[in-house]
Amino acid sequence: MNNHRLTTLSRLTTLSTQLTQPRAFSTTPSVLATMTDPSKYKFNHSMLRVKDPKASVAFYEHLGMSVVEQKSFPDNKFDLYFLAYNQPGAASHGNHWSDREGIIELTHNYGTENDANYKVANGNKEPGKGFGHVCVSVDNIQAACKRIGDAGYKFQKKLEDGRMRSIAFALDPDEYWVEIIAQNPVSETEKVTETDTSKYRMNHTMIRVKDAEVSTKFYQDVMGMDLKRTSENKEANFNLYFLGYGPPASKQSANGVNPTAEREGLLELTWNYGTEKQEGKVYHDGNSEPQGFGHICVSVDNLTEACKRFEEKGVQWKKKLTDGRMKNVAFVLGEFPVTYTWVYVWDNVLIDRSQTLMATGSKSSRMRSMASLLATISGTV
Repeated sequence: MNNHRLTTLSRLTTLSTQLTQPRAFSTTPSVLATMTDPSKYKFNHSMLRVKDPKASVAFYEHLGMSVVEQKSFPDNKFDLYFLAYNQPGAASHGNHWSDREGIIELTHNYGTENDANYKVANGNKEPGKGFGHVCVSVDNIQAACKRIGDAGYKFQKKLEDGRMRSIAFALDPDEYWVEIIAQNPVSETEKVTETDTSKYRMNHTMIRVKDAEVSTKFYQDVMGMDLKRTSENKEANFNLYFLGYGPPASKQSANGVNPTAEREGLLELTWNYGTEKQEGKVYHDGNSEPQGFGHICVSVDNLTEACKRFEEKGVQWKKKLTDGRMKNVAFVLGEFPVTYTWVYVWDNVLIDRSQTLMATGSKSSRMRSMASLLATISGTV
């Protein structure tokens, strides 16, 4: 095993020993912080570790995304690439990268691209099952899937496979699943040969949850999301819950199954019946071995007040805002104790331009602090 993986495990072990016992979420309005408005929160990004950033960035650029921000930390030997739809016509065109939804953050730890034994866990098989996929909605799905295939990329499920003819699953270079869904009725786009990537949306991120009731309550009551739609699949023994910020889901659906296809920045929770009855941890969070998916990130209007609100809600912390020297980010341990998704929380501003990284310290020390924290987040030495 690589040294950086051993160090990551050591850090995670140390962090986990500092966790206290879980508390019930408080819902008493009179005791909650009032200077933060959850309706202004945004589901900013989802983080995926990648082996080769050149290959991964090229794949997502082929889907029409572009790098809207890049962070390099050579001293800590990792880089971050933030990709989003930014063409004219995109939902967040021109927005600052911290003031967006639907971003994919790719984390690259130096040297993995040359390590023949390095492979990420894509979250869809054991060991490491938990994270499911990211999803891109497209205008003309037949033409979009053909364009992906013509570029040499593989599919987990082609459009014509199985009974579901309105969705496909492409595979990125690390074999993360990328669901492709249709914004328009598939019956009307069968003969359309063109597709316009400026109309695409990074629609949602899917994670599996142990207990649907606990998880939906957490994302609604604590993180301030709204339940946009529920898809019950009783014959297949699973339900899907789509949550997010912003207006309610449309009552219209192009293909009868996805009235949120035009949106970006949604969270899909998949609950398989019966997992809530299983003892202990059911799904992997991606931050211990085998690593892959890392976290989701919510940007907030007032970080200090938002964290006060979270504290009063009784959340479990991975990192409090007051922990360490880095005072501008926090990590909530989502749905604790039934699931362990890391929810990264930061201000809806670019930290190193609009906020002070710490209360005191030189610019170089602030950058070292930022790099040290992000190294822990990304799973590096």
